[in-house]
Amino acid sequence: MKFLYVFAIGFLISILVTSCATYNSVQFQRDLGVKLVDSLATQETVTLFHNLKKSSRKQIIFGHQNSTEYGVYWHNDTLRSDVHDVTGSFPGLYGWDFESIPRSDSDVIRHRVPKLVRQAYDRGGINTFSWHMRNPVTDNYYSDTTIAVKHILPGGKFHQKFLTMIDSVVDYTKQLVDKNGRSIPIIFRPYHEFDGSWFWWGKRFCTKDEFIELWRMTVDYLRNQKQIKYFLYVYSPDRHFINEKEYLERYPGDEYVDIFGLDDYYDFVYGGDTILLVQQKLKVISSLAEKKNKIAAFTETGSERIPDSTWWTSKLYRVLDDDSVKIAYVMLWRNAHIRHFYVPYSGHPSEENFKEFKKKPRIWFEENLPDMYHTILLPELLSKLQSQEKIIPGQ
Repeated sequence: MKFLYVFAIGFLISILVTSCATYNSVQFQRDLGVKLVDSLATQETVTLFHNLKKSSRKQIIFGHQNSTEYGVYWHNDTLRSDVHDVTGSFPGLYGWDFESIPRSDSDVIRHRVPKLVRQAYDRGGINTFSWHMRNPVTDNYYSDTTIAVKHILPGGKFHQKFLTMIDSVVDYTKQLVDKNGRSIPIIFRPYHEFDGSWFWWGKRFCTKDEFIELWRMTVDYLRNQKQIKYFLYVYSPDRHFINEKEYLERYPGDEYVDIFGLDDYYDFVYGGDTILLVQQKLKVISSLAEKKNKIAAFTETGSERIPDSTWWTSKLYRVLDDDSVKIAYVMLWRNAHIRHFYVPYSGHPSEENFKEFKKKPRIWFEENLPDMYHTILLPELLSKLQSQEKIIPGQ
């Protein structure tokens, strides 16, 4: 059963989202001491950013890609998740992808995920979208590394086609609204793992300046021309850095990034001293987030098929359990089928260890989350939540 929190007035500030006429995003951000990429971001989006920033000092939200869409041995069941099957709670963060949208005429594909996004939001969960974007030059999959970036920048032969692809995503996100028709905040993670060479936007297939221009053009188009006010923007390279300078090699600037991310599978499998390698990189992005008043997150990770039955506590939690690792969330990749999964399903050898991981004091699943969209988290409230106490009026 979902854990119910009843918040005492002394520990919170409630936001009246219905009184939108008086909302001023610039002032609201200033009052909260935050500065988003979008100075006109919606109230719920600003509140989510603030709360993720505050909670990341002590708590880490557990996330899972495509968690309620499919799993090992099942697909598109009614409100199911392998995470929930094992632990009794849904993940706190849900990963999705825009990959199929621009090319799909199927109502099932176009409307299934929005329904799941709305359900997650209604339960208090957080939604993040990556985009394994097809190569705009060839129309082949994202793994087609035919040179494309220079051709989709302003003046390039495929620039207009590229904007049309973004338009299709913009149109798609118009479905992502709550029961009152208000836009659901989305953590958007474009061009991820750009320091690798397996996607067409990767390091070998565009110059540093071309990548930065691509990023800025994308954000400017979404924010300024399409008036998208419900995105938080994530910069998430893969593992190819050990210090701030290397991490920021292709950084588009503070005005274009809300969240510092890290994608890292390799170091858990081939990296030698896993704990030190991964932890050092998480410390780098945590420190950067602190300096630049942003958020850090472990945006993709995992060990496929989980070969170690104690991986959750002996590897992942040991990486996370350090005072210098201040990340808002960690997201594991999807459970597609019996040969490709990253969280345990019922009966998997790591099932019990995953339950132990869930009980760790720093980890939040969906049942642990306070209202991340309509309540400003204050230090006193966070202390209560971190000890997992129920807050009852009058206490």
